[in-house]
Amino acid sequence: MPTEISTKQADSMKINIKAKDKVVTATLIDSKTTQDFISLLPLTLTLEDYARTEKVSDLPKKLSTEDAPPGSDPAVGDIAYYAPWGNLAIYYRDFEYSNGLAILGKIDGGIEALNMPGSVEVTIELVQSQ
Repeated sequence: MPTEISTKQADSMKINIKAKDKVVTATLIDSKTTQDFISLLPLTLTLEDYARTEKVSDLPKKLSTEDAPPGSDPAVGDIAYYAPWGNLAIYYRDFEYSNGLAILGKIDGGIEALNMPGSVEVTIELVQSQ
């Protein structure tokens, strides 16, 4: 049944981002860049504030950008990979189109948990399907 497969895929593409006592879930899109990102999980990162727009952190390795668009226009809640710097970016404010930016997914809700000054330590892990 095709619906079961797509539901399973949707389940396997959910992540939890734990910041202090809050947990934010996000849904990832299926791409080579995202699959590369998932292979790094679970991951504990220190997200630094950048330009009062996004939280950024270096990743342990560069991700594949095969099949990725040349750039993206991120919106609030987008999780993206910025290829030129090899970092993860989580947008809590809208931003303009950027070359080398590949959207990985979107936070399902509760982005305000990350809208805080300074750096925040987060643990990102794949949601295990039941």
